Amino acid sequence: MDARLQRRIQRYGWDLAAVNYESLWQAQLAEAQYSLVALASPAVGERVLDIACGTGLVSFEAARAVGPSGHVLGIDLSERMVDAAERRVRDLKLSNCRFSRMDAETLALSDESFDVALCALGLMYMPDPEQALREMYRVLRPGGRVGLAVWGERANCGWSAIFPIVDDEVASEVCPLFLRLGEQDTLARLCADANFEHVRHRRITAALTFADANEACDAAFVGGRTRVVALQ
Repeated sequence: MDARLQRRIQRYGWDLAAVNYESLWQAQLAEAQYSLVALASPAVGERVLDIACGTGLVSFEAARAVGPSGHVLGIDLSERMVDAAERRVRDLKLSNCRFSRMDAETLALSDESFDVALCALGLMYMPDPEQALREMYRVLRPGGRVGLAVWGERANCGWSAIFPIVDDEVASEVCPLFLRLGEQDTLARLCADANFEHVRHRRITAALTFADANEACDAAFVGGRTRVVALQ
């Protein structure tokens, strides 16, 4: 798929999903998101970049960790996700956290300006994740840390039965792509290729539990990634 078209699909799809995303996915993704922040261990006073921040769930955790003397910048391709995050940060009264719409593959940020970069379940949607990793490396100071979470192998994904249905209706290259980074050691290898050192690779198993079938379908087709795919 053309990279510009993929970015446009992602932006439009996540704009539409933004209003329902948090209510349908916050609890289901909490374990992975909290584990990511814990592994990256943002410390008091540090500067954190949260890439593909969505409505800010990871950003807020990081902001609490770095305290008033630190700072968190959350970025996302979706303007409506950023708007939602800005509303939440005002409600939470977190003065050390702000948000901006930005493409992760071309970060409008200075070299070596952050201590930690986080990306929770966003890297696999990018047309060029290798370029996004190079950008993360560029904006991290020497000795900085990156924490990434992606969906795992397709064989272990309970949603994979949906993909052939989508493929029958939509000419799409997105379904197979967003599970590519979860295959074997692919993500760890890409991190090493981007010059990151001391790469640690950990798999977690999470059950996605919904109240009923209708809520599960809403999560897939209204507030989640399958909506993005189906838009093409």
